[in-house]
Amino acid sequence: MKTLLLNPPSFEGFDGGASSRWPATREIRSFWYPVWLAYPAGLIPNSKLVDAPPHDITVEQTIQMARDFEFMVLFTSTPGFQSDIRLAQAMKDTNPNLKICFVGPPVTAQPEKCLRASNAIDFICRREFDFSVAEFAAGKPLSGIDGVSYLRNDAVVHNADRPPIQDLDSLPFAVDIYKRDLDITRYNVPFLLNPFLSFYTERGCPALCTFCLWPQTLSGHPWRTRSADNVAEEVRRALSYYPNLKEIFFDDDTFNIKKARTIELCAKLKPLNFTWSCTSRVTVDYETLKAIKEAGCRLMIVGYESGDEQILKNIKKGATVEQAIRFTKNCKKLGLTIHGDFIIGLPGETPETIRKTIDFAKQLDVDTIQVSIAHPFPGTEFYDFVVKNNFLTTENMTDTKGHQLPNISYPGLSHVDILDSVEQFYGEYYFRPRVVWRVIRKAIFDSVERKRLYHEAREYLDLRSKRKKLVAEQRAGQRALASGPAVR
Repeated sequence: MKTLLLNPPSFEGFDGGASSRWPATREIRSFWYPVWLAYPAGLIPNSKLVDAPPHDITVEQTIQMARDFEFMVLFTSTPGFQSDIRLAQAMKDTNPNLKICFVGPPVTAQPEKCLRASNAIDFICRREFDFSVAEFAAGKPLSGIDGVSYLRNDAVVHNADRPPIQDLDSLPFAVDIYKRDLDITRYNVPFLLNPFLSFYTERGCPALCTFCLWPQTLSGHPWRTRSADNVAEEVRRALSYYPNLKEIFFDDDTFNIKKARTIELCAKLKPLNFTWSCTSRVTVDYETLKAIKEAGCRLMIVGYESGDEQILKNIKKGATVEQAIRFTKNCKKLGLTIHGDFIIGLPGETPETIRKTIDFAKQLDVDTIQVSIAHPFPGTEFYDFVVKNNFLTTENMTDTKGHQLPNISYPGLSHVDILDSVEQFYGEYYFRPRVVWRVIRKAIFDSVERKRLYHEAREYLDLRSKRKKLVAEQRAGQRALASGPAVR
């Protein structure tokens, strides 16, 4: 079947799925590659991967594509689901013979709810969907495909789970599909060098972080790896396709979670003499970090999450504040750049723990940070926790443009406090003299970086202003409610 694999348009600038672990419109325009859709695109003849948001493909243009295909695989997200089903219905109206499959975290977490949300959805694929959609495209009936759910006589049919793919070397190279279907100049992540590419060297994460979307809804916890030779060959191909490529990002759940495998892979990457970045936990030792640096690694995305020990225990992080401090010192000693991720609003959060995390981040003083609002995505242990304890204020987690909004409140810490704390965190961190000088120094010596930083600063300050206005309005509303009706 002629197949469209779609990362759909929804909010303007929304990085909603197919590789985004935190679906949202960012403070600064950012787009990750649709890695999850690239693999089945390589398995299905007559396929096309369309990544609408970074390529500025409109809803209207996408709807017209329905005429050109027999089968569509749409990667959906929790924030974008309602707009995705409206799009699917419009495409079905345009071509009633188009078969539509939804994939992504929401359909794994709530398959029946998603199926009943729209008659336009013919079936969904739970968890890894590479071979499930490829089998359907090849003509296999739904009844014989593992990992799918569908409606039959208004009853939901859940076929047997599809086992996680063990032989990852059997999958096609994502970069072949990028070369065929995508414009790599459209992809931007502020802390990565541009142009960049990203793909996986492994799937699954043994860590048990309660908030993390990917392992609990898509890739799973069983850890599976590609061979070092297979990864090195894809790198060679990427470098041959794009001579001006500045960086490759290994977009694994945690690239260096196992020492022996990391060192083996670094030995294969080092002779290729290219710049790369990856994800990391703070539990990685100095010897492994040294091997990573010597193999060409420039930057690591590190999930610190919180500076409070009890919160780290609450979320089953499997790491301590002391480990984070030691890890960061080792990275600085080796010259590895760190982009640090922090989250406000995790279980156990209070004004005091927020203060501790902000101070902790300033103590670490990594190159760049991201401060996210804690979002309990359906399918995660975190979601079950907030629902059980009545901390969830609404299922909606974004504003009308796809930016994150808090949807949980704790005793002594409201959703307004959480949003306000995110802006306080960014302000305290980035408006320190040493950090301001770091940014200015980059701009002085690099004209391309100067233009980019100027554009990003304008985007961020605009959103910061809007969030501060929203906080002020909601604080005023809280005060009005607290004061009660006027007494005559």
